[in-house]
Amino acid sequence: MSSSTKSIAASAFKARCLALLDRVAETGEPLVVTKRGRPVARVVPARTPGSSSLRGSVTVRGDIIGPILAS
Repeated sequence: MSSSTKSIAASAFKARCLALLDRVAETGEPLVVTKRGRPVARVVPARTPGSSSLRGSVTVRGDIIGPILAS
C-alpha cells in the first residue's frame, strides 16, 4: 500500500459506504478498508467503457466466418 493510498476502518466504511464509493468514483483514488489495522479490501474505481477500449484498433481482413480450410 503506497503512502498516498487512504485507508479506513471497516466499521467507518460501513457507516459511510455510499459517500465513500462516490468519492472513489469521482477522484479515482483507491481506498483500503482495514480490520484491526490489517488491510482486508481495496475499493478502486470501475473502468468506464472506452477507457481502455480496443474499439477501432482491429481490422478484419477476409472472411472471418467461413471455414479456415477449403475441402
